[in-house]
Amino acid sequence: MSEASVRSDDPVNPTDNIDFTRAQVSPAFADLRKKHRSFVFPLAAAFLIWYLLYVVLAIYAPGFMATPVVGNVNIGIILGLLQFATTFAITGWYVAFANKTLDPRAAALRDEMESGVYAAERKG
Repeated sequence: MSEASVRSDDPVNPTDNIDFTRAQVSPAFADLRKKHRSFVFPLAAAFLIWYLLYVVLAIYAPGFMATPVVGNVNIGIILGLLQFATTFAITGWYVAFANKTLDPRAAALRDEMESGVYAAERKG
């Protein structure tokens, strides 16, 4: 972009003066990342194990999955529906966790960044 095309009334990008690398290595960001990972990774692993168990049972234990429970409803149908229920439950759990734990930390970090705590050094 040429200097002639930049007008004095153009809005300033508020992120132009933030040293994101410095913010990324800050204790506040490390805490945010640790809280996020300590929730997401174990839950994702548990869900993948649960899903793979369902698939393995469907492949290697079709007789078990076809066991009738009530009328035409069998164990396979129930476990399949529980996959959906589990997905919605995990989503709700994550939203509640993020609202309570992650969002306040992220907002505090954003406030620090916008207030100049991580201001980039000006060159020139």
